[in-house]
Amino acid sequence: MNEVYINRVSKFLPNDPVSNDEMESYLGKINNQASKARRIVLRNNGIQTRYYALTKDGLPTHTNAQLTAAAIRNLLDDDFKAEDIQLISCGTSSPDFLMPSHAVMVHGELKNGPSEVNSAAGNCCAGMNAFKFGYLSVKAGNTHNAVCTGSERMSSWMLADHFNKEVENLKELEEQPIIAFNKDFLRWMLSDGAGAMLLENQPKGDFPLRVEWVEGYSYAHELDVCMYAGADKQQDGSLKSFSDYTTEEWLTQSIFSVKQDTKLLDKYILVKGVESMKHAMEKHAVGPEDIDFLLPHVSSHYFVDGLYQGFADAGIEISRSKWFMNLRDVGNVGAGSVYLMLAELLQSGTLQKGQHIMLCVPESARFTYSYAYLTVC
Repeated sequence: MNEVYINRVSKFLPNDPVSNDEMESYLGKINNQASKARRIVLRNNGIQTRYYALTKDGLPTHTNAQLTAAAIRNLLDDDFKAEDIQLISCGTSSPDFLMPSHAVMVHGELKNGPSEVNSAAGNCCAGMNAFKFGYLSVKAGNTHNAVCTGSERMSSWMLADHFNKEVENLKELEEQPIIAFNKDFLRWMLSDGAGAMLLENQPKGDFPLRVEWVEGYSYAHELDVCMYAGADKQQDGSLKSFSDYTTEEWLTQSIFSVKQDTKLLDKYILVKGVESMKHAMEKHAVGPEDIDFLLPHVSSHYFVDGLYQGFADAGIEISRSKWFMNLRDVGNVGAGSVYLMLAELLQSGTLQKGQHIMLCVPESARFTYSYAYLTVC
């Protein structure tokens, strides 16, 4: 087995940062009315700016594949060219199409010659799953290098126009023309962007990061779905797929909108996060003192204090001085968030050889968690 090193990390954020007060000018107002949930959600999540692949008229400026390809191009130079890429492994929860897969569309944008591709579906852990596929490929000697990515383009899913047909239907039924909180909630949480890593079997550059291990845990066997799209939740907790609805219902019930069961989120996201983190650390004999930087992907600052206290109560307290986050400035970029954090940490100039970095990514979709432990070389 080979050692695996992250030799380069890059990011791409589209257009200019969007402030809280500007959000509705990009996304639009449902039923021409300002959202009642917006201020509450923004006050709790602590996000001040985010990025949209949109104009102020709500027109797209980039596809997800284009965002991802731009991040990959930021990895390239004369020493590592596009044609040198042996594997492209991409993760996202917001692909441009149901098919073809996201990774082949990224490959099509790059036009870098023949390459193996892999698409990791899901939600926030999709970026980590793409990373793990690349890590295992290089470790096993299947490829000498791998480019792994995490990206999102959720802004186009959150445009007001996608919900107006449902509002019209509610009016016809003489019901309140207000979109349910589980849909409106996420309109003020999500952001666009992409990150990329170059993995190789030899260390290169100023601060290569050796990948010590990558772990993943799913709790779908015991917990119901929490975050979903292209479906609706039934009273018994099961999901009914878009393919089992009529095309009219797709519009009148906003079936393709992203929805979140906030009660389930609040009840389990931290509990299972602490449980899985403790399990990963014990499995690999890593203690809090062995972590110099913790990069936790959290969807909202609302969860930070609870996560810290959960770690402390479980005997794995990690000093807040070690936490490195960028949620306030770039927003929740889902599968791309941990890539963006790592890119910013590398650019910060604070790393020293011998230090250790823990990547920590929860996914609320059906409660999945991913971790990676890196050594600065």
